[in-house]
Amino acid sequence: MDAYLFVHFKEKKTVDGEQVYFALSTDGFNWEQVNGGQPVLWSEQGDKGVRDHTIVRTKEGKFYILATDLCLAGLFETKYKGSWGHISREGSKCLSLWESDDLVNWSEQRMIELGDEDFGCLWAPDVIYDKQKEDYVIHWSSAHASNNYGFKAIYYTRTKDFATFTKPQMLCRKDDSGIIDSAVYEENGMFYRFLKSESNPGGIILQKGSTLTGEYTRIEEFDGEMAKLGSSAYEAPTAFKLADGRWCLMLDFFGVVGEGQGYVPFIADDIDSGRFIRSDESFSFPYRFKHGTVLSITREEYNRIKSSEVGVRRG
Repeated sequence: MDAYLFVHFKEKKTVDGEQVYFALSTDGFNWEQVNGGQPVLWSEQGDKGVRDHTIVRTKEGKFYILATDLCLAGLFETKYKGSWGHISREGSKCLSLWESDDLVNWSEQRMIELGDEDFGCLWAPDVIYDKQKEDYVIHWSSAHASNNYGFKAIYYTRTKDFATFTKPQMLCRKDDSGIIDSAVYEENGMFYRFLKSESNPGGIILQKGSTLTGEYTRIEEFDGEMAKLGSSAYEAPTAFKLADGRWCLMLDFFGVVGEGQGYVPFIADDIDSGRFIRSDESFSFPYRFKHGTVLSITREEYNRIKSSEVGVRRG
């Protein structure tokens, strides 16, 4: 793989911001917009807005985009009564999904219902392939009836085909705060899990485990680097490996209003060290991306996206 695709949304006060956007890079450092910076896919079901995007390449050669079914620009003051708490309890029990064989031609949107009446809103899905069980683990954060819709925890389901899904189970919970925005990566036989902790500490934490759905422990060196930021207003971790073997971690900064929001980059020589150093000067972005995921792609796939009109196949 020698290029990268970033699937994301934009922080805007209009509904067009909460749609599916693509950005491309040949080196992971310098990013360019796709489709003139306009959405490549539009949500036409559920809330008719999507946030917190993830994308996965399957062993079968298909691609799937999943996202939170939520439109703040259109519904925050009406359907959700101006309350994040109301969204957390009464928001969508579905995730939005699109599929493609080539990253250019996409299926119609599907709504996949993973939550039952005990779940609050399903937030921020991500996907990892489980080599041991040869299936895909979709994980997300939700409030739940099991603790009276208190601190959010991370839940997961398994699928082999993105059509049928196992009954959700809890992946992890933090006793002294909610956790959201899980992102899990496998490296050298170990699993690394980034989480947004809502307090104690507030901000991003990094954990390490020997099995995908088993016990994890905190990487303290990462805590030290995050403490240097002087702010807990970071969320939506997504990480990817650079061509030289280093790891890049993107964190979405939300500590200001407007254009100052969006992803900032951190570099580590290896993920296990936890020493991710903020590296803004090495990166360039056409605009501030919001909560998304980076996928490694081939140069052929890069050229195909860059030269084609990306969108939903119709007819």
